[in-house]
Amino acid sequence: MAASFFVSDMHGSTARYEKLFAAVARERPAGVFLGGDLLPHPMAAPPAGAGPGSFLDDELIPRLDALRRTLGAAYPPIFVIFGNDDPRADEESALAAEQRGLWSYAHGRKLPWRGVDVYGYACIPPSPFLLKDWERYDVSRFVDPGCIPPEEGMCTAPVPPAEASRTTIAEDLAALFGRDDLDRAIFLCHVPPYQSLLDRAALDGLFIDHAPLDVHIGSIAVRRLIEGRRPLVTLHGHVHESARITGSWREQIGRTVCLSAAHDGPELALVRFDPADPAGATRELI
Repeated sequence: MAASFFVSDMHGSTARYEKLFAAVARERPAGVFLGGDLLPHPMAAPPAGAGPGSFLDDELIPRLDALRRTLGAAYPPIFVIFGNDDPRADEESALAAEQRGLWSYAHGRKLPWRGVDVYGYACIPPSPFLLKDWERYDVSRFVDPGCIPPEEGMCTAPVPPAEASRTTIAEDLAALFGRDDLDRAIFLCHVPPYQSLLDRAALDGLFIDHAPLDVHIGSIAVRRLIEGRRPLVTLHGHVHESARITGSWREQIGRTVCLSAAHDGPELALVRFDPADPAGATRELI
């Protein structure tokens, strides 16, 4: 079976998407996994010459349509989640693209694929950023120094107040995974596990009100899920600089192989992996 592709943190880069779609057309992967932060940030200035409209509706979905016409029956299953920089207001368009068979929207869902189950989750713990569409408290209502509680930022889509102020990632994951056997599970999750090689941020020596900042910004709940439930492979993004700082875009936690496609350079970080041999995964900067 051909390898599957995993990319993350595209941030609306047309150049990265062109590289991804060219690789898909050339290599015909078994599947494609998009790990969040796919769209331009809603607070960012649009590129010069860009008109009004949604990147998802006006750029990404038409490109997927064209790719499907080109590949026909070889068009791969695509699994997608959003990330903390993606506006939740675009979720309706993502679901409409799913209805057209362009991809499977995986956030909060369990999706069967080639003898494995794919679980998706978009949310991150509280951050210093104002956009809170995809933020939750982690395992409690603790907020790191310098971070803004989820209910105190802005959202592009309505969120029930109790959900913003009370829901935790730990509770979400318990509901998502239930009592399932995860021996053959792929977990597509934007945030990496806490205190890993994949969640190391460039916060060395920084303080807020004399409190040192934690250089690890991953999720405790995700770490506990991996340690306790041992999924086959987990796919992450979010912390762009982590691989540069730690020298690693992968880590094994128990039996689970954890892979990151986050990258802080202009290239596309393309991870190729086979669920039958996740330890054999590779990453190429294109």
